[in-house]
Amino acid sequence: MKTGWPELSYLTSKDTLETLHLWTQIIGKIKLRMQPWINHSWHVTLLVSPTGLTTGDLCNKNLHFQIELDLVQHQLTIKTSAAQNRSLALVNMPVAEFYKKIMHALAELGIDMDIYKVPCELENPIPFDQDFTHKTYIPEHAAAFHKALLKVQEIMLQFRAGFKGKCSPVHFFWGSFDLAVSRFSGRRAPKHPGGVPNLPDWVAQEAYSHEVCSCGFWPGNAALPEAAFYSYIYPEPESYRTTAVKPAEAYFHEALGEFILPYKAVRKAENPKAALLDFFKSTYEAAANAANWDRQELES
Repeated sequence: MKTGWPELSYLTSKDTLETLHLWTQIIGKIKLRMQPWINHSWHVTLLVSPTGLTTGDLCNKNLHFQIELDLVQHQLTIKTSAAQNRSLALVNMPVAEFYKKIMHALAELGIDMDIYKVPCELENPIPFDQDFTHKTYIPEHAAAFHKALLKVQEIMLQFRAGFKGKCSPVHFFWGSFDLAVSRFSGRRAPKHPGGVPNLPDWVAQEAYSHEVCSCGFWPGNAALPEAAFYSYIYPEPESYRTTAVKPAEAYFHEALGEFILPYKAVRKAENPKAALLDFFKSTYEAAANAANWDRQELES
């Protein structure tokens, strides 16, 4: 496409995405062990870089290091402040082998590491060191996903700039495998019921401790087998889901409880950036108006 938005097909790239999801969980759990707790689990997220997904700076004792999934040159890289480097080619490889190799590389660098080996937010998870089921990595599918992340991140950053209240960074959650940004009203929310698969209830309850409107992008899953953008508010006020939003292809998904905009609709739009900003802005306005947020105070 002339716009630079890559074609994404969940059904075609499903196996690669599932493997990549589990690889990001391993890297994310390493970051979890290295970081102090930040509200709403913002400390565990990965960041989209020009070449992939990165932990950013981590510190073990006196050694600083960074882990990156390079989805351009298709390798995992570990770099340290002591000018040490380790790399691992990203190829068809079982999750168990990936786990073994990254832990071996960290040990060689003198980085002590022990993580909880069970994936989060997945039904019937297989511990990383026992997972020989997920092993597909097709470079073209991973590269297309990364290109989409870069395009979406650019627009999310612009959307984030229009809010002066409490707002998350634009960041990648490896549990749910999505890029997201969240705006907060500043008011407390009712206690979240929890119930997220393989995630302690207290984590979800802390994440949703305050009224929040989130928007994001993910490449598809079993519940919605296509790449899509989403937007939701917690708690959901009356009239929210029946509000008209933009663009015309957006709709409310009753089972997910979110507004959805198919990725393909943005990709094929005459102006993809404007279409996606319309979705983010109109769904936020639907949420903020229905919940009586103080928009004059919160928006810039």
